[in-house]
Amino acid sequence: MTATTIALVTGANKGIGFEVAAQLAASGMTVLLAARDAQRGEAAAARLRAAGADVHPLVLDVTDPVAIQSAAAHVADRYGHLDVLVNNAGISGHRAGEAPSTTRPELVREVFETNVVGVLMVTNAFLPLLRRAAAARIVNVSSGVGSLTHHTTPDHYMSGLPALAGYPPSKTALNALTIQYAKELGKDGILVNAAAPGACATDFTKDLGLSITRTAADGAAVIVRLATLGPDGPTGGFFDDDGTVPW
Repeated sequence: MTATTIALVTGANKGIGFEVAAQLAASGMTVLLAARDAQRGEAAAARLRAAGADVHPLVLDVTDPVAIQSAAAHVADRYGHLDVLVNNAGISGHRAGEAPSTTRPELVREVFETNVVGVLMVTNAFLPLLRRAAAARIVNVSSGVGSLTHHTTPDHYMSGLPALAGYPPSKTALNALTIQYAKELGKDGILVNAAAPGACATDFTKDLGLSITRTAADGAAVIVRLATLGPDGPTGGFFDDDGTVPW
C-alpha cells in the first residue's frame, strides 16, 4: 500500500477501531480516524501521528445524516477518492437483566440505528468515493454473537449466553446487509465482508465481568486483513482469525 491509499475507520478514537487505524497506517495508508467527538478524535490521531503515522481526525456521527454528508464532502474535496471503509462504530445497548421479553423498543431502535442504519448511511454517502478507487474494500465490523449457528448449536458456548434483543440481532442484520452490498458492488470490483474480531479487553467489554486477555490489536488483525484483500479475495463473507464464521 502507498501513502495515496486512503482509509476511513469509524468509531476509531479508542478500542478496536483505534488499533485498526494504527495497523492500516503502519501498512502505509493515509487514515481518516473518524469519531463523534472532535477532541477525542484529535487526541487519538495525535497519538498515532506522534509515532509517524499519516492519520487525520474526521468528525463523524454515524447516526447523523448531516454530519455524514459533511464528512463525505470533506473527504471528496481533500482526497477525491476512498480506498477502504471500515464500518467499526457500534454500541451494545445492553442493560443488565433485560431479556427480550422485557426489553424496551426504544433500546432496540437505538442499537439498530447505530449498528445497522448507521452503516447503511455511511456506506451510501462514501460509495461515490469508493467507486473512484481502483480496488475499494468495505469491512463491516460484526461479532460472533451475530452468528445464528453459534446461538443454536448446543455445544457452542454462545448457546448458553443470556438472551438479548438488541446487540446480537443487530449484528445478524449487519451480516445480512453485508451480503446485499457484496451482491450489488461485485460488478464494481468492490469487496465487502464482515469481520468478527472476537471478545477483546476494551471499554466495550469491561462491564461484562469476563476475564479477557485478547487485546484490541489482536481483534483488529482480521479487519485489517479483509481491508487489504487482493483482487481474488472473497466478498460477501463473515470471517474471524480462524477463517469463515457460520451464519
